Amino acid sequence: MAKKETNATKSSNTKTTKTPADKSAIVDKLAKKAAEKAKAAEKKAAEKAERAKRARTLIQRSLVVLKPDTVQRGIIGEVIQRFERVGLKIVGMKMVMPSEDHYRVHYEDIGQMITRRGEEVFHYNVEYMMTGPVIAIVLEGVECVPLVRKIVGPTEPKSAEMGTIRGDFSHMSFRYSNAKGSGVPNLVHASGSVEEAKREIKLWFDEETELYDYSDLREKYTR
Repeated sequence: MAKKETNATKSSNTKTTKTPADKSAIVDKLAKKAAEKAKAAEKKAAEKAERAKRARTLIQRSLVVLKPDTVQRGIIGEVIQRFERVGLKIVGMKMVMPSEDHYRVHYEDIGQMITRRGEEVFHYNVEYMMTGPVIAIVLEGVECVPLVRKIVGPTEPKSAEMGTIRGDFSHMSFRYSNAKGSGVPNLVHASGSVEEAKREIKLWFDEETELYDYSDLREKYTR
């Protein structure tokens, strides 16, 4: 009497053996999927790199000069803290006492002060700037130039809002300084535009030896 076939035996008998052509088709299918996955990953990486490139164009540097009144009033730390608290990075800093020729390049050749406001205002301002040393700083961050100007406030301290550096630490008016015949002690100089910042930084710093590229711990949240 013949033995009854078990389910396992039936299954093994009905199992289809894959031909070389079948195996080749499977390999081709897997290879195609792998290629599509690699292409998608490559596209994603390229998009990420392009976004990073666009973002880098928004990283700017600005020149900030802490003027003689900031230095002599002993509020250097408080003023610098305003910039550091928002996540701006100091990439260069030094105490200097520039010459009148240096200030002429800074205020007229770059800033057009004489052209805009006259020789007398220029001389008042230079006399004030040369009453003591200043602290020159280069700050770096996302859209740094307009951000620094927002933190500093408008040129006339009297018009500056509370919360800005000039609004919190000074109150001089143009009217008073003109009547007195002196420069306006308004604490801080800040670059007026990205192009102006580039020219000012080259004037005040040796970019090869006095400016530094480094990472700080805040960049996870500020970049």
